[in-house]
Amino acid sequence: MSDTPLVLRHDDHGVTTLTLNRPAARNALSQGMLRALHDAFADIASDDSVRVVILAGAGPAFCTGHDLKEIRAAEYSRDYTEALFSDCAELMQAIVDLPKVVIARIHGIATAAGAQLVASADLAVAADDSRFATPGVNIGLFCSTPMVALSRNVAPKHALQMLLTGDLIDAATALRFGLVNELVPAAELESATLALARRIAAKSPLTLAIGKEAFYRQAELPLAEAYAYTRDVMVANLEARDAQEGINAFIDKRHPVWCGR
Repeated sequence: MSDTPLVLRHDDHGVTTLTLNRPAARNALSQGMLRALHDAFADIASDDSVRVVILAGAGPAFCTGHDLKEIRAAEYSRDYTEALFSDCAELMQAIVDLPKVVIARIHGIATAAGAQLVASADLAVAADDSRFATPGVNIGLFCSTPMVALSRNVAPKHALQMLLTGDLIDAATALRFGLVNELVPAAELESATLALARRIAAKSPLTLAIGKEAFYRQAELPLAEAYAYTRDVMVANLEARDAQEGINAFIDKRHPVWCGR
C-alpha cells in the first residue's frame, strides 16, 4: 500500500483546499478516497478557522467517478457495492450539510460521481476546456446516485439528456445548463477560484452557515412552508451579534468586524 495520502489539505487564511490525489487514476473514487474525503470534511466541520473549502483534483482530471477496476476486483460483491454507494451518499450529504461554503474547481473532466461532486458543491468554477458527463448508461450502469445531485442542479430535461445519452458536454454547455457558475481560462483557474473563495470568506462565518443551511432546507419545502421557515430563520439571524454589527457598520459607513456569533 502506498503512503501517499488520497486527499491533500492546504489551509490559507480561512480557505482550505482539498485535493483528490490519485492523479494516475484520474482521481477515480476508490472506497478509500471516499472515506478519506468524508473524514476531511468532518474535520473541517468543527474547525472554526475554515470558512470556505475548495475541492480540486491533482493531475490531468478533476474526477472520473467510481473506480471501476476496484468494483471488478471486488467481484461485484453486493456487500461491497452497498457499502461503496452508502459511503458515496454520506460524502455528498456531508458536503451539503457542511456549515462552510464548498467550491468545486474543475479541470480536465468530471464524469459520473465526479460530476456528482460538482453538483453537490455549493458553487463551481471550471476551466473553459473542461468537460462533463454522466456516462454510466454507456456501460450498462445508470448513473442513479449522481442523478440525485444533478437533478437538483439543472433543469430536468438537461439532466435527463446527460443521463440518457452519457455524452460528454463541454464547459460552455455545463455553464448553460447551470452545472457550473463560471468559466475561466485554464491558466487562471486556481487564482480565479481562490479569489471567489476569499470574497466569500470575508463574510460572517455565522451568516454563511445560516444561509447555506436555509437555502437547502427551504428548497425542499412547499412555498408557504418555505416562507414560514425562512421568516423564523431571519428573526433568529437578527438576534446574532454579526447581523447587528453588519447593519450598524452599513449605517455608520464602516467595515464590519465579525465575531462569528
